[in-house]
Amino acid sequence: MAAKGGAAAAVAEPRSMPVGQRNVVRSNDSASLWNCTLSPGWNQDEVQVLRKALMRFGVGNWMKIIESECLLGKTIAQMNLQTQRMLGQQSTAEFNGLHIDALEVGALNAARQGPEIRRKNNCIVNTGGKLSRDEVEKRRRAHRDKFELPESVWRAIELPRSENPQLVLEKKREELRRLAAELDDVVARIAAIEQTADSDAQSGTKRPRE
Repeated sequence: MAAKGGAAAAVAEPRSMPVGQRNVVRSNDSASLWNCTLSPGWNQDEVQVLRKALMRFGVGNWMKIIESECLLGKTIAQMNLQTQRMLGQQSTAEFNGLHIDALEVGALNAARQGPEIRRKNNCIVNTGGKLSRDEVEKRRRAHRDKFELPESVWRAIELPRSENPQLVLEKKREELRRLAAELDDVVARIAAIEQTADSDAQSGTKRPRE
């Protein structure tokens, strides 16, 4: 994204994260930048934190994001899946290490059309063979030239940090306990239905359809 060709060349700032307003949604931002598909367990606020974390640390640098404590309770697998949805494509290797606005890439991918485009969960999937390392690196260089944020921009990004990490983690544990209880209830209902069906089959009773 940075203009090249000498010290006097102007640096183009990212459209959706202007200097001085990195944490503000601007009225002229494309709506598609804010409509990425959410992975299970994510809300829009968390997506925006991940968006800025990818800008700050680079795509794939999950341990740095975890160590920053900006997304307490999120696993590497969860962050990787949501990053795929933000980028609008399942392959993230070609963006590894790049300090980019994932939603800007996602907006471009959302607009791509053609018979060669295949999507799963709104993400473009590779329908050909596995890309070679050279091809992945070629794409990475192209993405770096097109999307990489200037270092002065991504180093200045500040990420939120929970004042009480234990409280956040306890809320996550409580949510897991609630989901586990709901799952146990569903399993119990299924077992009851199956038991009733077995009893009816043995007695030869046919239950009326509801």
